[in-house]
Amino acid sequence: MENPLMNLPPLDALRGFVAVARRMSITQAANDLCLTQSAVSRQIQALEEYLGTPVIVRKHRAIALTEAGERLMALSSPWMDRLSETTRSIRHHGRTRPVTITASFGVTALWVLPKLAAFQDANPNIDVRVAANNRVLDLKQEGIDLAIRYARKADVPSGAIELFGERVVPMASKAVAARAFRNPRALLNEVLLEYDEPQARPWLRWSEWLASAGMADAKPKAYLHCNQYNQLVQLAVDGHGVALGRVALVLPMLADGRLVAMPDGKVGESDYAYWLVEAVPDARPEVAMFREWLISEVRRTARQMENLQLTPSAGPPPAAEKNSRTRKTVSRRNAR
Repeated sequence: MENPLMNLPPLDALRGFVAVARRMSITQAANDLCLTQSAVSRQIQALEEYLGTPVIVRKHRAIALTEAGERLMALSSPWMDRLSETTRSIRHHGRTRPVTITASFGVTALWVLPKLAAFQDANPNIDVRVAANNRVLDLKQEGIDLAIRYARKADVPSGAIELFGERVVPMASKAVAARAFRNPRALLNEVLLEYDEPQARPWLRWSEWLASAGMADAKPKAYLHCNQYNQLVQLAVDGHGVALGRVALVLPMLADGRLVAMPDGKVGESDYAYWLVEAVPDARPEVAMFREWLISEVRRTARQMENLQLTPSAGPPPAAEKNSRTRKTVSRRNAR
């Protein structure tokens, strides 16, 4: 009787092939496997000799899979993932691979991390790994299960779940707020904390907010620039100026008085939102549990945002009304 195990290709060669096929680059695959490029090339050559047919086609500065390579990749890549996960679990005495979530530094520090202790207390056997990054990462290539992304609907993949929308309003510590929020122009006597990032987002630049408040040409006392949003918020809490606060991210600080929102101020609402993206639809059980917990926390945040009393005198700015997709204006909320 023929032994099926004898038909398996060399496993080192197969691993090298999967690494190359995932990256479509021998150089990057070699880095992933901590090997030299020539070693990975020899693995591909050994696999092709065993199969008797090419699995990749080398082009100018690129590679592509042959039909045989496509078939082999479709079967071997998920099989290797499952083998890796089982091996890791055995080596770590039955503990499963950590659930990995990525989000921007600001969202991670202000929203994700403060909530994680509750999940870990309730699920002590599930490890969680947080990969904070302001870049949009390739989830499969980076081994990430879930991502929270701040984007427009058109810019997120199919199947992404909308968590909550964006509302922005000037905020400051109690001491600074007492001076800065006496009237709209009193704000100009304070340092304005500006969020520096390569891509401008709606309502996160003071120039846009000042223009919407009829002060497009006004000159504030000074600007203090910061490229990490969580650090910008901490500057506001410490009394170093006034920030444009993203309500969903700073709710606990508004609740306990560390930050005070500008009363009767403009509330910017945009077509950006926070979205949950999954690497694969058929997630591991522990990933599914973490996702459901995350969504329950989102519901809590949404209720808190709905109950928060932000009462602008004339509703959101015209630009906010133009960009809003389905959200009602603040004035309509007050009328209910």
